Amino acid sequence: MKARMLVAMTAVVALFSAAVIAEDPNLEGVKCVVAGSKDAKATNSVDYKGGKVFFCCQNCPKAFQKDTAKFAASANHQLVATGQAKQEKCPFSGGPINQDTAIEVKGVKVAFCCEKCQGKAKESTDQVDLIFNDKAFDKGFVVSKK
Repeated sequence: MKARMLVAMTAVVALFSAAVIAEDPNLEGVKCVVAGSKDAKATNSVDYKGGKVFFCCQNCPKAFQKDTAKFAASANHQLVATGQAKQEKCPFSGGPINQDTAIEVKGVKVAFCCEKCQGKAKESTDQVDLIFNDKAFDKGFVVSKK
């Protein structure tokens, strides 16, 4: 009887641990949405679009919440970089993606429907703003449900 209870308790602890680990995205190489060049920390986050965005310090979330639109593209990029959002369609056309058109944008692989859309992205001087602005993000990406 004690053995069964121990096995059951161990299973519950393992499931709980897995659930907690699954909620914490990998922040290795992820930068603060506001500061940009500083590393994001798990202890400084706010809820955003069904996920969480992470910051370097306790002041950056305040700046983000004061003017979310200003930081939206960086926040959307971070949702993808941390695996909280997945690409499902072309961010420009909303059409099916062709993996042969994929490019890397600050550590995130992004694919497009065609070479024309790929070329538009490649030519941009601010790929994050172009590909991850709210309009493009809503067309091409979906935040994973917890």
